[in-house]
Amino acid sequence: MIIYGKQVCLHALKEHESAIKTVYIAKKGILPQNLFEHFREKIKFLEEKWAQSMSKGGNHQGLLIEMQPFTQSNISTLKQENFIVVLDTLTDTGNIGAIVRSAHALGADGIIATGVKTLNFASIIRTSSGALMEIPFVIIPNTLDVLNELKQVGFTLYGASMEGTMVESCHFSDKKVLVLGSEGKGISKRAKNKIDEMISIGMKHEFDSLNVSAAAAILIHRMENAI
Repeated sequence: MIIYGKQVCLHALKEHESAIKTVYIAKKGILPQNLFEHFREKIKFLEEKWAQSMSKGGNHQGLLIEMQPFTQSNISTLKQENFIVVLDTLTDTGNIGAIVRSAHALGADGIIATGVKTLNFASIIRTSSGALMEIPFVIIPNTLDVLNELKQVGFTLYGASMEGTMVESCHFSDKKVLVLGSEGKGISKRAKNKIDEMISIGMKHEFDSLNVSAAAAILIHRMENAI
């Protein structure tokens, strides 16, 4: 797995040394001296054209890392937590990365991606600024199976919807799940039938809706800090 970009690579070097296989440098002085010395035996220097090829034209900023493949969590572990975010058929790695970053920063305990079979974990690590490496994350394709299992162990399911109850007036269970729908269609019809309560964000000005990652950040913060 190849990740690139200065900040996410520095995070990986500082916090996940055991997962580092090779450090590729395409810009002189990009690494702090202490990290350069520490990882000297794993460093390889690249010409710009090869760095561009490895990053598939992305903004590598002169630093790329080959890491061990991302290790997913499992639903058994997540069942023991208190606040889970479920992504229902989300596919855009930019949005997923932003949600992962907010979930980790604001207090969610783990994330389950449903309705998909695979995701580009390297891209999500990059767009989450490395947060994916810090929070339990698992893909389970069948959304209904996931929601049923979580309900069976006492979770209350809350779904994000423009037609829901204003989040400010909601009282949340200790064990709670926030379900977020896809960028285009929202929460799938079958998943809606499993949800206990739909919640929404009140807006000061009339507008269509918020981006799913922006909505996720607001809802996670309100749910985690509700009295």
